[in-house]
Amino acid sequence: MDKHLQQQLPVAKSERQRCSEWVFRDVPSDITIEVDGAAFSLHKFPLVSRSGRIRKLVAEHRDSDISGIELPGLPGGAESFELAAQFCYGVNFEITAANVAQLCCVSDYLEMTEEYSKNNLGLRCEEYLESIVCKNLEMCVEVLQQCENLFPLADELKIVTRCIDATASKACAEQIASSFSRLEYSSSGRLHMSKQTKCEGDWWIEDLSVLRIDLYQRVIAAMKCRGVRPESIGASLVNYAQKELIKKSSLRNQSTQPKVELTSGASSHARLVVETIISLLPVEKFAVPITFLFGLLRSAVMLDCTVACRLDLERRIGSQLDIATLDDLLIPSFRHAGDTLFDVDTVHRILVNFSQQDDSEEDMDDSSLFESDSPSSPSQTALFKVSKLVDNYLAEIAPDANLKLNKFIAVAETLPAHARTIHDGLYRAIDVYFKAHQGLTDADRRKLCKLIDFQKLSQEAGAHAAQNERLPLQSIVQVLYYEQLRLRNALFCSHPDEDPKPMHQSWRISSGALSAAMSPRDNYASLRRENRELKLELARLRMRLNDLEKEHVCMKRNMERSSSRKFISSFTRRIGKLNIFAHSYSRGSTSPSKQSHRMETKLTERTDKYTL
Repeated sequence: MDKHLQQQLPVAKSERQRCSEWVFRDVPSDITIEVDGAAFSLHKFPLVSRSGRIRKLVAEHRDSDISGIELPGLPGGAESFELAAQFCYGVNFEITAANVAQLCCVSDYLEMTEEYSKNNLGLRCEEYLESIVCKNLEMCVEVLQQCENLFPLADELKIVTRCIDATASKACAEQIASSFSRLEYSSSGRLHMSKQTKCEGDWWIEDLSVLRIDLYQRVIAAMKCRGVRPESIGASLVNYAQKELIKKSSLRNQSTQPKVELTSGASSHARLVVETIISLLPVEKFAVPITFLFGLLRSAVMLDCTVACRLDLERRIGSQLDIATLDDLLIPSFRHAGDTLFDVDTVHRILVNFSQQDDSEEDMDDSSLFESDSPSSPSQTALFKVSKLVDNYLAEIAPDANLKLNKFIAVAETLPAHARTIHDGLYRAIDVYFKAHQGLTDADRRKLCKLIDFQKLSQEAGAHAAQNERLPLQSIVQVLYYEQLRLRNALFCSHPDEDPKPMHQSWRISSGALSAAMSPRDNYASLRRENRELKLELARLRMRLNDLEKEHVCMKRNMERSSSRKFISSFTRRIGKLNIFAHSYSRGSTSPSKQSHRMETKLTERTDKYTL
């Protein structure tokens, strides 16, 4: 006997045993229904009275007295048909969330509608869906899970759509109810929302993790349209990704994890999951942890996902790179042998996205200080954090023998010059690169040292650089020069009264260093203030110049007067200071001013005679 027939015989025997429990025993069967290899010995009358499809098949073979019918492709198989047959025989059974989807599909397949019998199976299932299932989120998820094996009929009957809409509505309603429950009054009498680590309205996150990826995608899309919070959407995505991909260890935040060999089927499923989750990520910042984004990026690189997915992840990571850690940036390279240990190109693109991101409103201190066409840049605090992160990353990848010089320089030059207030980290990374690549030419060493501003080295780093034989000679000379300036400034600061000129020079040096460490926004504001001070000083100088010009004009006019008049006026002024006529002034009837005037005229006449 054929092996396939040997497998079918026990199945058919078990089906007959189950049918014997509810089929009429005293009336012999007159028709055999075969479904997926299982044979059911039944009676025509109860089947024809409820099922339009069986009625049509029996009517087509009325003349030949048909005794067997095969129902190929029946939704749910033999189990679903047995429930439909029990309904035709009037046997009571319970409609539940576990079988309602199968019953809806089999009733549509067998055409068990109101056209052939009142209160037929189709109507009973529809009533159960509307009144029971759609009012409960867990039951909707269970029905969706049962619909995975009933496509495309379950989708055509709108079972999936109704359950998805009901799930999204219930999740949104639960979230609103939990938000109202967290409202409380403060001590001042104002209404505010209490902070909780986990929202009570997000209990559905665990329930959705059992769905297939295509159904899960439709549910999350419906929740977004209903207005479910981005944080809840993000938490659900994290939970679903961990459940689906944890076996492949693709989301562990460890750069030294062993690579897992995936079969083609598992790899394609994992790729579909990763690409779907990336497409469902909320657009809001911080809706999902940045560690999870880096885990998705590792998976996308390893599974060779589409370029659009990877670029989208890199853009999202770049917008919040200031909260990343060094372990996040250490993305292993999954390319051929001979390449770098870590994916430097991906990190470089992330840094470019970070440098080109737009300014957030909270980081704008004074928008009036900036022109409309000023370049956008991240905040100085974020730049400082990322600069330290990049320097540590460069020091970590520098020992790689396959790391090219141009890639190292490209990563170091991605951030603007004012991002690094201290160049100790960059100097350490370059020194590590020199140790690992001792075959570099002098030109390459000088090119690397141009990245370092030796004026921004600390005292310890400067002392180390001055004795570092791996640095080019020009760089060592610069280090010694700045160390000498720092020493002179320290001496003059300790004795400020000896010479004010070096103090001015030291102020200029320190001011230049601070200006270089400032962001464009702060630097621009400082320049505006200095410009206003210079304008005020220039106005004062102009006023002083006008006063000097007036005095010069007056002196010139006085010099143009006749020398005689000057002599007489000066002589009379000197005579007037004498008191020889003081007694006669007191006795005379005329006033002293008149008498002095007469004396002046007489003296003038006499001097005119002598001159003639």
